[in-house]
Amino acid sequence: MPRTIDIRTEPDAAIDAAAAAITAGECIVLPTDTVYGIAANAFDADAVQRLLDAKHRGRDMPPPVLVADLYAVRTLTDDVGADLEALAAAFWPGALTVVVKAQPSLRIDLGERGETIAVRVPDHEFARDLLRATGPLAVSSANVSGEPAATTIAEARSQLKKSVSVYLDGGPAEGGLASTIVDLTTDEPRILREGALTRAQLAEHLPLLAEG
Repeated sequence: MPRTIDIRTEPDAAIDAAAAAITAGECIVLPTDTVYGIAANAFDADAVQRLLDAKHRGRDMPPPVLVADLYAVRTLTDDVGADLEALAAAFWPGALTVVVKAQPSLRIDLGERGETIAVRVPDHEFARDLLRATGPLAVSSANVSGEPAATTIAEARSQLKKSVSVYLDGGPAEGGLASTIVDLTTDEPRILREGALTRAQLAEHLPLLAEG
């Protein structure tokens, strides 16, 4: 049976249980600064497939990767240029997902991602502590595709049920809005999804967006 742990009263037990589940190739649900997320070891292809199966989602929609800091991003991509550094300084930790070119030698199977990878540093202290314990995690909103993203652990459990082994309860989601996604793989950055951060906010740090 899935286990639910309250991170507010048992933070150490929550990290230990979640890290053990990730090591075992299982999925967990964790709170973030946007909505609750379902997570798996980003370097375990079978675990990532379990995440996609739990969401009833195809491989044509690969999940982004959450990391603890910009240093961890550098282990996934060689493409840390001025635009990414500017966005990271302004919005990380925060509700910004950035699509960059993955390292050519990166052995990671998230689905049909081509040569790119989407990364984010969440503005949630517990989530970052967990990421330091587990390493990069493939994370998607904790819901079945087509259904509303879970903003409470009860909503996540009602949708994902036994497909998740550990549910980490942090109370109602702090943000409630999905992250904004920016593609930095071409000469001109593009917003793929406007979420918690607006075009105007991003354009203050990416002038080319203001021209688009």
